[in-house]
Amino acid sequence: MAIDVNQLRRGTTYTEDGEIFKVVNYSHNKTGRGGATIRVTVRNMRSGAQTEKTYNSGNRVDDIRVEATPVEYLYDDGEFLTFMDTETYEQPQMNRSVFGEDVYFLKPNLTIKLLRYGEEIIDYELPITVDYEVTDAEMAVAGDTANNPTKRVTTESGLEVKVPMFVNVGDTIRVKTEDGTYVTRV
Repeated sequence: MAIDVNQLRRGTTYTEDGEIFKVVNYSHNKTGRGGATIRVTVRNMRSGAQTEKTYNSGNRVDDIRVEATPVEYLYDDGEFLTFMDTETYEQPQMNRSVFGEDVYFLKPNLTIKLLRYGEEIIDYELPITVDYEVTDAEMAVAGDTANNPTKRVTTESGLEVKVPMFVNVGDTIRVKTEDGTYVTRV
């Protein structure tokens, strides 16, 4: 289905020249004379490459619908991440490089969504927050209570998070996957 480029927003997925793109950033520029230009930063869903694209107002692109399948994360073999579809028991794999730094949010049995276009897996969606066990923590410095002090901890998945001084090894913490920030101790 063709849509006007003015309808592109962050997260919109569309096809152009046989490639699948997801909008990462969007800006609408109106000049004094003439039409507006739409500038988007897009990620190629097959190659992972990010590029800038500029469209004139009124141009059209093909909007696509992606289907989300809930899957459970199983393991990382160094090159591929393996998941299990909880309904069909299929075990789809994705290249580890697609996840980038988000790979540290994955832990065994975590349920995420894999996004498909037709039969092709093109993206993933992490839960908003995930609970992790703290496996390593910096030592808290006694008396350092000014300015809301924090320390670094490492979780079971290898994720490093800044947390309040009272969090210790063995505690379970909740982390936002959007930016990797500490939410609360569970």
